[in-house]
Amino acid sequence: MRISQVLAGKSTREVVTIKPDATVRELLALLARHNIGAVIVSEDASTVAGIVSERDVVRRLNEDDDVLTAQVSSIMTSEVKTARSDQPVVELMQVMTERRFRHMPVVDEGTLTGIVSIGDIVKSRMSELEFERDQLDSYVHSSQT
Repeated sequence: MRISQVLAGKSTREVVTIKPDATVRELLALLARHNIGAVIVSEDASTVAGIVSERDVVRRLNEDDDVLTAQVSSIMTSEVKTARSDQPVVELMQVMTERRFRHMPVVDEGTLTGIVSIGDIVKSRMSELEFERDQLDSYVHSSQT
């Protein structure tokens, strides 16, 4: 299975982005409005300048009560690991597990084309396993007749 198949199975292909100069308070409103855990930081919604998550906010709030008025660029991760849509999902699972990522942007030919969460991966893998189970069940029952 390829990452493109995971993206195709999502309810929406929309990638929520925020500009680096937006405030953390604006970021929180965006996360709540879309019910998501991370946002891609981008000037133009097609290139990746960074990624910022709920966890980034929580960690900074512990250090600085004024973080809500700070710019997103001050708390974002700027060295972002990305995936390609033609990559196998097993590679993505390995990277996300080893590096403890919950979200990974998908970039093809320099353009942001999607974002995959660990939840997307789990849902996709469960569907794949259910299909295989059904195929085996069908085979077993057809060979018994």
